[in-house]
Amino acid sequence: MTKVPGIGKVLIANRGEIAVRVARTLRRLEITCAALTHPDDTGNPAAAFVDEACPVEGESAISAYLDIDQIVSIAKRIGADAVHPGYGFLAENADFAEAVERAGIRWVGPAPETIRLMGDKIESRRFAAAHGIPVTPAASEEDDPASFSERAKEIGFPLLIKAAAGGGGKGMQIVRHPHELSHAIDLARSEAKRYFDDDRIFAERYLDEPRHVEVQIMADEHGHVVHLGERDCSIQRRFQKLIEESPAPAIEEDLRERIRAQAVLLARAAGYRNAGTVEFIVAPDGESCFLEMNTRLQVEHPVTEMVTGIDLVEEQIRVAAGHPLSSGQDEIRFEGAAIECRICAEDPERDFQPAVGRILLLRPAKGPGIRFDGGIAEGQDVTAAFDPMLAKLIVHGRDREEAIVLARQALAQTVILGCTTNLAFLERVLAHPDFISGRVETGFIPAHRTDLALPPLAEEERAALLSVAALTDRDFMASVEAVPEPYASMGDWQN
Repeated sequence: MTKVPGIGKVLIANRGEIAVRVARTLRRLEITCAALTHPDDTGNPAAAFVDEACPVEGESAISAYLDIDQIVSIAKRIGADAVHPGYGFLAENADFAEAVERAGIRWVGPAPETIRLMGDKIESRRFAAAHGIPVTPAASEEDDPASFSERAKEIGFPLLIKAAAGGGGKGMQIVRHPHELSHAIDLARSEAKRYFDDDRIFAERYLDEPRHVEVQIMADEHGHVVHLGERDCSIQRRFQKLIEESPAPAIEEDLRERIRAQAVLLARAAGYRNAGTVEFIVAPDGESCFLEMNTRLQVEHPVTEMVTGIDLVEEQIRVAAGHPLSSGQDEIRFEGAAIECRICAEDPERDFQPAVGRILLLRPAKGPGIRFDGGIAEGQDVTAAFDPMLAKLIVHGRDREEAIVLARQALAQTVILGCTTNLAFLERVLAHPDFISGRVETGFIPAHRTDLALPPLAEEERAALLSVAALTDRDFMASVEAVPEPYASMGDWQN
């Protein structure tokens, strides 16, 4: 019998880093784990890490990983007791959750009706407001498409045009002037359709220099709801997070307690079950507004695990099996500080343009307080087919100062060759005086673009690097050592 009665085998409906991370907990719980694999996703380490790799078919790996009918069929065929969706792909798809449960298989996540309510940005805002949680002024296009532009203008500028579905910064456009509105609406609607197959959009007041603070909650079917502290996720590029930490630095304790309480209130009102994250925007004056709820496990969940000592995936499995939470609110302790850095295949010097290549060498940092959640392996091809995040480097220190020092050391010690990454850029962010002092907001990176730029090389360093590059380039050395004509044609003839 496994350590979680009722669940003996789980299909992880995902790939890469999150599939490996979920499988690691399943193995510790003595639960058989299976994951999806596609021919175009060769080298995906999850396929080698799990007990069973399940081929999934499709014109592309992306379409295959989004094929609900096929994935449910696989889960039934292999005898899975539960399906864990990870994050991304189908993780917040209520139709997928419904199909899994209809097949008699446990869904590791909130109920389908909860996903529909809280996973929809428009409906979740209305729900939060109805329960007394502040939201920013907004206007929904679907209420009256013909008057949407005018209603959006009445909110006042700057505006944020957002997709009603999905997340990850997709389908979002900042509008600072009225003449930009029409184009931004068209662009946001187009992106929403492309990324989420749902072109519903809405507009909300955009707060300048806001902080992005979120609260992790867990709930079971027995009426227990707890929070596991908050995370600051303000360091972002193009609305996508790069560095997250817990606890959130430099905020008043009454604000900290208020948003934690609001997150629990919202989850309880929604009849929530399993893991979820309630996100808030915090203005420079300390006022907070509900932003959205993510009805899944977040990418940044490890920082919460580091400060609480609670394995969130284990809690997810326990709840999915019908068991109560392992800890009550009074039993949860918060120790030290944790920071997560998302290591991505991208070039910060070229506006974070995604990079491709083959992982020739991978040497993650190791040591006390360091955790490396990776989704890559040596020899693996990094393509543009998936999100550019390759791995996450997470550290835990006795306090935030120690965590920052450890994170910088760990980034410097981590080696990934064969593909351009943001490793050095992340280290520069952590070294910035404003980050060290906790003065962070979602526009931190563009505001400090000059400070965070790659410092120029000294002439002697440039010459040394060019020499090394030349001496290690096969084609260059072949041309240097080649015998010129007509002597090459003479063979071994000598005078």
